[in-house]
Amino acid sequence: MIVWLASYPKSGNTWLRFFIVSLLLGNKENINFNDLGNVISQYPRKVHFEDLISDFLNLEEVAKNWQNSQVKLNSDNKIRFFKTHNMLVRFKNNFFTDPSNTLGAIYVARDPRNIITSLKNHFSFKNYNETKNFLFNDKQIITLSDYEKKEYTKKKDYQLPQIIGSWKMHYNSWNSMKKNFLLIKYESLIKNPNKEFSKVVAFLEQILNTKFKDKQVSKAIKNSSFIKLKKMEETYGFNESAEDRRGSKKKFFNLGPKNDWKKILDKKVSDEINLKFETEMKELKYL
Repeated sequence: MIVWLASYPKSGNTWLRFFIVSLLLGNKENINFNDLGNVISQYPRKVHFEDLISDFLNLEEVAKNWQNSQVKLNSDNKIRFFKTHNMLVRFKNNFFTDPSNTLGAIYVARDPRNIITSLKNHFSFKNYNETKNFLFNDKQIITLSDYEKKEYTKKKDYQLPQIIGSWKMHYNSWNSMKKNFLLIKYESLIKNPNKEFSKVVAFLEQILNTKFKDKQVSKAIKNSSFIKLKKMEETYGFNESAEDRRGSKKKFFNLGPKNDWKKILDKKVSDEINLKFETEMKELKYL
């Protein structure tokens, strides 16, 4: 059965993921980005759909086989974690997942006024208006760029298209889960990591039917601090970081807690975001 770590892009999913990997690996020393990919990989990827489809960048083919791929992954009856940016959606009568394949989900929400700055950097958008259109697009899909298609499709494995919709649609889709669902706010993780990660631990203990020692939890929180992850990327690089238009790697762990929309974002853009996502932002206490 699958436990999803879901979020709209640039919302802190990798931070949560590294914490859980550190927790699951217990006393292992020197947790690194290789452990991240080995223990909690991203979904959907080519390797998950081999023997099911031939055109791995065809969204319709991927969507038709979301659940087939998950049945295949679950055939060993083990519990596994996957990071995903895909909405909890139905596309052309194909559901992203169902209760027979999914054990639970942790969703990381982040203030869209801060997400927009991270998106601009990550996807190399020219300006905030272009980034805002991405954030507002109910039909938004992320897939490999033309440059990435030339590079990645030569490889054994790569990321497949994902339907992410707008920030609002994405949040509402996952927040509709009724069973084994935990909502975590990125801002709360920054403000009080011990308290918020303790919620994650309690959730995992319940669905995994296990108990983590206090020492394990403290170590996992320390291992997954933003400063430590940023330094790790600077020293060793991070294979999940995006590339700019020239093919050079960009910082994945960029501003993090220093990303403050009040100091960065034009008032006109922030006002438009507030108006567009007013209901959800009030629900999450961002307004």
